Amino acid sequence: MKKGILIILIVILLFPFNIYANEKVEVKFSKCVDGDTAKFILNGKEETVRFLAIDTPETKHPTKGEEPYGKEASDYTCKKITDAKKIELEFDNNSDKKDKYDRYLAWVFVDDNLLQANLIKNGLAEVAYLYDDYKYTDLLKEYEQTAKLSKIGMYSDIDTSSYSNKDNEKIKNKIIDYIYKFIEEILDEIFK
Repeated sequence: MKKGILIILIVILLFPFNIYANEKVEVKFSKCVDGDTAKFILNGKEETVRFLAIDTPETKHPTKGEEPYGKEASDYTCKKITDAKKIELEFDNNSDKKDKYDRYLAWVFVDDNLLQANLIKNGLAEVAYLYDDYKYTDLLKEYEQTAKLSKIGMYSDIDTSSYSNKDNEKIKNKIIDYIYKFIEEILDEIFK
């Protein structure tokens, strides 16, 4: 009996996790979330994965609303992972495995291409949340600098500082209400 327990303890100590840092783990797509987060089937379970070292503009934030290029980033990510033949996650030695929201933090490879790099190249993400020296951050910073110099996507010259679909919808509705009231007043004056 003692030998059995000893063997089990040795196995647990030597092989505590199914996920090893700097190794790629193939996963299956489950669900799109937004530009920098998705759900995958990992070890037979649906897990939320936050893409390491980047941040895309918001699409569903409760106070910020939809930010410029948020929908484009979300659509880009969803199309890439939905159409992928192979999706792999790589966990970085210098990063926590999960964030405070219990989401895995990982590099995401779609058909052997680093998704974070493609988002940044297209001006749909910025390098962010660097708490250590991660494996691909130098590469991402180079792509970000190129996107900024080329004025691609969110780095374009278009002033989007006040952009929010919720705000735009509210403004549009106020204008329509004002026009209706104005027309109503004119009609009242005409037909008195």
